[in-house]
Amino acid sequence: MRRLLLLSMILLVVPLGAGTAEAARDGGCASLLECLFGPSQPASATQQRHVIAYADAAKYPVGSIIVSTPERRLYLVLGGGKAMSYPVGVGKQGYQWSGTSKVVHKAKWPSWTPPAEMIARARAEGHFLPDELDGGPNNPLGARALYIGGTLYRIHGTNQDASIGHEVSSGCIRMKNADVIDLYNRVHIGAPVYVFQ
Repeated sequence: MRRLLLLSMILLVVPLGAGTAEAARDGGCASLLECLFGPSQPASATQQRHVIAYADAAKYPVGSIIVSTPERRLYLVLGGGKAMSYPVGVGKQGYQWSGTSKVVHKAKWPSWTPPAEMIARARAEGHFLPDELDGGPNNPLGARALYIGGTLYRIHGTNQDASIGHEVSSGCIRMKNADVIDLYNRVHIGAPVYVFQ
């Protein structure tokens, strides 16, 4: 029943062009949604995690996390001249930073407590942020978080995959939930973190 209601709502909101329904029925599209919105595209290689030959790997201990803000990539040093490369979202202009630290805490489905500065900034822009938001799929920290010592920043997931590869945050490093789960499972507390601009 829900599917029928959803399809009815889509059909009311999105007028079908001539032949769209027929194309779906006659095999011109894999589905009516594909006819309406086009075929889904696989993520490009730059938007997927993958193992690479990493020229700077010898400079860092195995297990180190290196964030390259200009590249919008996070590298996990694997050893043997290799690294796992992940696409990330980085801080907006004015919120980017660099430094060296380490992972001091890890959390699954972390709760989020926005800093007072962020709450004040949001209010000045006419937005409301809660004092705290419980962990879960609607939490902006996503499925996992790695807390970077001596900072307010985290490497964390997001439920907004389209933000990956862009300058989007107030300084935190964003990853797709699947990627941050992978990183979380590979990294230990105490792992070095290097952030470069």
